[in-house]
Amino acid sequence: MSDASAPAFGPGLTPPLGFAEPRELTAEELWRAPVRTPRPSHLAQPLVIKNPTAAGAAEALGLDTIGDLLAHLPRATGEARTIAQLAEDDVATVIVEVKSITSRPVRRRGMKPLVEATVSDGTGIMKATFFNQPWLSAQYAPPARLMLSGKYQGRNRFRVNAHAKTDAIAAVGGEGAAAPQYPATKGINSTQLLALVQEHRAGVFDVVDPLPAALRLRQGLPDRTTALAAAHFGPDHEAGRRRLAFDELLIDQIVQLRLRRERRADIFAAPLADPPSLSEQWRDEALPFRPTGDQVNAMAEVDEDLARERPMQRLLMGEVGSGKTVVALHTMLRAVEHGGQAALMAPTETLAEQHFATLQSLMPGSLIPAALLTGSTTTARRREILARLASGELKLVVGTHALIEDDVAFANLQVAVVDEQHRFGVRQRAALDAKAPAGLVPHLLHMTATPIPRTLRLANFGALDVTALRELPRGRQPITTHVCSTDAERHRAYERIREELRAGRQAFVVCPLVSESEALNARAATAEYERLKQGELKDFEVVLLHGQMRPSEKQAAMERFAAGAADVLVATTVIEVGIDVPNATIMLVEDADRYGISQLHQLRGRVGRGEHASLCLLFGPRESKRLQALALNGDGFRLAEIDLELRGEGELTGTRQSGMARFRFARLPDDAAVLEAAFATAQDLLRDDPDLERPDHELLRAELARAEAAPVAA
Repeated sequence: MSDASAPAFGPGLTPPLGFAEPRELTAEELWRAPVRTPRPSHLAQPLVIKNPTAAGAAEALGLDTIGDLLAHLPRATGEARTIAQLAEDDVATVIVEVKSITSRPVRRRGMKPLVEATVSDGTGIMKATFFNQPWLSAQYAPPARLMLSGKYQGRNRFRVNAHAKTDAIAAVGGEGAAAPQYPATKGINSTQLLALVQEHRAGVFDVVDPLPAALRLRQGLPDRTTALAAAHFGPDHEAGRRRLAFDELLIDQIVQLRLRRERRADIFAAPLADPPSLSEQWRDEALPFRPTGDQVNAMAEVDEDLARERPMQRLLMGEVGSGKTVVALHTMLRAVEHGGQAALMAPTETLAEQHFATLQSLMPGSLIPAALLTGSTTTARRREILARLASGELKLVVGTHALIEDDVAFANLQVAVVDEQHRFGVRQRAALDAKAPAGLVPHLLHMTATPIPRTLRLANFGALDVTALRELPRGRQPITTHVCSTDAERHRAYERIREELRAGRQAFVVCPLVSESEALNARAATAEYERLKQGELKDFEVVLLHGQMRPSEKQAAMERFAAGAADVLVATTVIEVGIDVPNATIMLVEDADRYGISQLHQLRGRVGRGEHASLCLLFGPRESKRLQALALNGDGFRLAEIDLELRGEGELTGTRQSGMARFRFARLPDDAAVLEAAFATAQDLLRDDPDLERPDHELLRAELARAEAAPVAA
């Protein structure tokens, strides 16, 4: 299922990047200055700050050059205080107009003349005092507009700690006067950063605009100089920032689309184009249920990919319990029926073990020989598996990082499935590619149990085709979710668990910690296990599972619970994915506010997998927006959107690792419309001019070269 192209902004539409009419900036110089040729070399000059503390702080913010400074945009515009609102000892920011300013000597030896300005904002008037800066009496001559930060000393006197000229700020004083708020750090505050930007404001004329004029006209975009000036000096900060974000996202989308093209142009896989035989037999005769419509469509898309000599690069994402493993097994069997081998790699032993167990249950009668290879595999068993892989006798293997160790050799690896692929690094995925026959790479199916919003897919997975499984298998029961926080609710929760257990069903109790910690006030699985065995669940069989147990102990606990020999499994998030016990109908999650939305949704997906209605009880603050979202929504795709809205660019699906925070101007998901426009524009550009060779694309090509040369995290 491919993402549809978003329409570019067209006639009659209000462009999301629409730009307000400019207002005059400082002394009209930004708007009325004569046109001149940009000098990008000026932007590369070092940023000189005389104060050593402020200089060190600016360096910590990454502000090494004038260009870095001008790219450091205000995060927002906050409301400045008015003079009338100030009380004695208030530390505040005000926006004022200078009525008069004088400089007078100070009696104390070594002190420079004191500067005093009479300032007003329409709500009042006061004296502002500047120390050790006598030149300000000329620089801030009336009617200069200033932003002042400092302390109100009462009796209409204000001691200034930081100041900047703000002729471009629309309002002076009054209710809701807007003040740009720059991201700052200890040693340099927002007002000081504004002063630096004002000092170097002429640098906006040295910015090169990479976009052709025709493209700007189609999109309703201002030129880059105007946008940068507006982003700093107003009046429409956001419109200016969005134009800069569009440039940034356009370059990113071009890079991803070109990477997608290059992957298909420079590497090859064995085409698997023969009509289905083994896979069809498995689906028609051995699969214990009928695939959903989404699964059938996904298999068809996979078959189409596999038939080409260009390697499949497909992301399979799905709702909890939507049956991604069925699609994965079909993909692997397509390799087997072509005489090849297939591997499924998971990030943890527990998940690999669960995948192996699921594959075995989906292939009754051991249709194809398969093996499990992890770090815990015994030496003798490992030696046997490696020999059978190297000879080609072993067709299917499931494992962890152990699959990509140097001594693992395949006879003919044609398909690889990587689960939770964002948890593997670039080098690990490259090592898996290297296991294919010389000159080839395997067809690759990425899987994730976390539905990824389109915004993040475009920003992080643009080089992949995307298939989504939304439809749940027939017979799945709804899961009712409640947020609990009182002692009465806890008493009722254990009562409900006992009711389910007496009815012959099973329960999960999930804790955030393995063992108790003095530093963290949260329930621990080991302590809760001991308490429940002797307390509320003393009449039932309780087992413990956490990541620090020995593999044999973990396997024994899971086997007892899966077989129904244990009634309750007390666990950490080791059960987050891959655990399939249809008889489990109730889950209690302790300290649920310590988890993210997607993690809680994954945990909740361990129940509701059988014929009985299920219940999930989340213990945490009732006012938590995340917990409220889970109580109101069962759709993982909607929850992923809510998660992105609440956490911004955060760590959803490992985006911090993969570089989501790399954007300097773009703010996702707020700029989703800008990203859509950038994606559509990138598609149009590369369709008409794949290598950006046209003369009007020269500057865009240069900008792209700089972006591609920039270092990225592996």
